[in-house]
Amino acid sequence: MSKTLLLGNEGVAQGLYEAGVRFVSSYPGTPSTEITEAAVKHDEIYCEWAPNEKVAFEAAFGASLGGARSFCAMKHVGLNVAADPLYTASYIGVNAGLVCAVADDPGLHSSQNEQDSRRHAVASKVPMLEPCDSEECRDFAVLAYKLSETFDTPVLLRLSTRISHSRSPVGLNERREIPLKDYEKNVSKNVMMPSQAKAAHKKVEERLLKLREYAETSGINRIEWGGRDIGIIAAGSSYVYAKEALGDGVSYLKLGMVNPLPIELIREFAAGVKKVVVVEELDDIIEAHCRRYGINAVGKELFPFTGEFSQATVRSAILGIEPPYRELEDGALPRPPMLCAGCPHRGLFYALRGLKLYVSGDIGCYTLGANAPLSSIDSVLCMGASVSGLHGFNTARGKEQAKKSVAVIGDSTFVHSGITGLIDISYNQGLSTVIVLDNSITGMTGHQNNPANGLTIKGDPTAAVDLEALARAVGYRRVAVVDPYDVETTRKTVIEELEAEEPSLIISRRPCALLKYVKHSTALSVDAEKCVGCGSCLNVGCPALSRKDKKALIDPEQCLGCGICASACRFGAIVKEGK
Repeated sequence: MSKTLLLGNEGVAQGLYEAGVRFVSSYPGTPSTEITEAAVKHDEIYCEWAPNEKVAFEAAFGASLGGARSFCAMKHVGLNVAADPLYTASYIGVNAGLVCAVADDPGLHSSQNEQDSRRHAVASKVPMLEPCDSEECRDFAVLAYKLSETFDTPVLLRLSTRISHSRSPVGLNERREIPLKDYEKNVSKNVMMPSQAKAAHKKVEERLLKLREYAETSGINRIEWGGRDIGIIAAGSSYVYAKEALGDGVSYLKLGMVNPLPIELIREFAAGVKKVVVVEELDDIIEAHCRRYGINAVGKELFPFTGEFSQATVRSAILGIEPPYRELEDGALPRPPMLCAGCPHRGLFYALRGLKLYVSGDIGCYTLGANAPLSSIDSVLCMGASVSGLHGFNTARGKEQAKKSVAVIGDSTFVHSGITGLIDISYNQGLSTVIVLDNSITGMTGHQNNPANGLTIKGDPTAAVDLEALARAVGYRRVAVVDPYDVETTRKTVIEELEAEEPSLIISRRPCALLKYVKHSTALSVDAEKCVGCGSCLNVGCPALSRKDKKALIDPEQCLGCGICASACRFGAIVKEGK
């Protein structure tokens, strides 16, 4: 068997290949995105980007029902979107295996909350596996299909940012071709109306008992005896942190299945050590399980409910060894994240700046428009909420407020869950102005195509959602398209649409500056004689701009010549490089 270094996400994709998976549908979301991007490299696997996670799960369920081993991937907040089909799919079960990978984000590296997806596994009553390295990502992906088909259930595979984005050696095996299963009509199993669902719920409870027996005896949860003073119960990255921090001086119960959890195995482990310590990121699910069955364990007395753990976290909590701290030099604070140089969203937000508007924001790289100096977003809840949230805000505060409020949402996010909010405004005769920031790509998660840019996951041409036509189809008579690099026209258009006595859609359209096909203008420079050092240009928040000797300075290596900063200069001091 050959071995290679793979990301945890790539390990999952390798497992899908080896397990004979035929169908993959996902919505990109950090830290899960690379699973589907790696899977699409295998011609044997059909892969697609779905408009959102609910659609992805439903498509995967349909493929499973049609007899193909199927898969979907999403981040933790995406599982909220897919929860509706997940909970009922638990009742129905599968035909061919169905696996859903969900990647949690302890530490909030790229998310709006620290949700613990084990809660969804418990509530939906489906098994959940949690790997601790890239090879287990492959192994558990393969195992998940065996469990899915053996126990007639969807299976959740829980990852985390650290597991998804760390590399470790993975053995590569040949693909096992799984024939397409026959489909047989079975209304009592596959149609979840109340009479059938009552019987299905009983089967789910019976299935949980069988899965718990599997958790006790299969070896997926294993005891590693070492020092007997302390026994650590952990799964995933927490197990690795504990192992590296404590070595063989303690014993471990390494959990590979985190729902349902074993009982007798934990009792056996607890009886063999003096003290049981549960190391788990975010919620106290394992600890509460132990206490429910009379097993004395400590966990959140030592560890926080928030943030990402590390080896240092474990050493500090259990051994009392504090990590050394490094003092930063004066002025060495890290620069906060900001929109890239040349980002078209900057022009839109700079146009909004100074209009004193309430701006209902959404999830995407444009969320950075909330940061100073642009400071142009007031609220962010979840994907699509900018549109429907603005409708509620304006309805509550009245018509005059609608003239001083806008929603901003990216093109991919708009297709994900903004369209229904747009319909809500039109249907309920609202007056809200919505701005779609169309940069022709899903930017935040690393440039994935989406239904609005006319390219499939493989880059093949396909039908593109016509945003203008869509808006008109759901009742919008006012639809405007602006170039955000033209700040003055953009600002003027926003003002005009806010004054209209009906809902309107503005499309701020220019491709992401980082797309390979985008050709940039000559870098700008500052005429030091004209620059008065007022700092107005710095208010656009471009990383290519700085100040030296009280004069503005443009880094020609970063500047893409968008001209947004020039529109902020009242003295004509910003010119094309060399002029």
